[in-house]
Amino acid sequence: MRAAVPHHADAPTVTVLTGAGISTASGIPDFRGPQGVWTRDPHAADLLELDLYVRDPAVRERGWRMWAEHPAWHAHPTAAHRALVELERAGALLATLTQNFDGLHQAAGADPERVVELHGSLATTSCLRCGTTWPTREVLARLPAEPDPACTVCGGVLKPDVVYFGERLPEDALERAVAAATDAVTFVAIGTTLTVQPVASLAAVAVDAGARLVVVNAEPTPYDHLADEVVRDPIDEAVPALVADLLATR
Repeated sequence: MRAAVPHHADAPTVTVLTGAGISTASGIPDFRGPQGVWTRDPHAADLLELDLYVRDPAVRERGWRMWAEHPAWHAHPTAAHRALVELERAGALLATLTQNFDGLHQAAGADPERVVELHGSLATTSCLRCGTTWPTREVLARLPAEPDPACTVCGGVLKPDVVYFGERLPEDALERAVAAATDAVTFVAIGTTLTVQPVASLAAVAVDAGARLVVVNAEPTPYDHLADEVVRDPIDEAVPALVADLLATR
């Protein structure tokens, strides 16, 4: 492990990675937890398989119904989301790297420029053929008449800008995430199982660059052995307390 690069006392030093666990208190179930969407219904994951989605109109219709009913449309930020905004406004946060597509970091007041959405966003939908983009709400409004809405420009298949299985992560987002992990003095992983690659490896990238690793998650993760601190407390209690500690030591 190489020594961390010295930082100016007032420079941001904390990079945060968030997973589904930070949003469960908002009413958005996670995927892989004990009560996760895919744990309870393994076939639900099929709706996010890109090849199946493109090939089968029935899968697209089921997928659009799933997105129309998704709790993200009515969810509100949690105490943990708000605490991270406090960290940002204090000048301590390099970036929030998130595996979530729910937009709750931005809804809590985070600077969108500091939020890196590694698995995309539900807010917009694009045509897989011509690339034209619409707000997803506009596409959902078409569902009663068009259960499998097509692109109004070229007739191509539409898909929410969430990263599906079989798709690469957005390259610019991954590059920004690696840079933020490398530059961190403290790297905090919150509510993520740290099992989905390549995002999970950002914890190791940070540690290899000399960062202190803090893991906040109810269940053990494959990176706990690298952590300087592992917190199992409920996220809405643990994150505000951790932010207070981080700000007190600046």
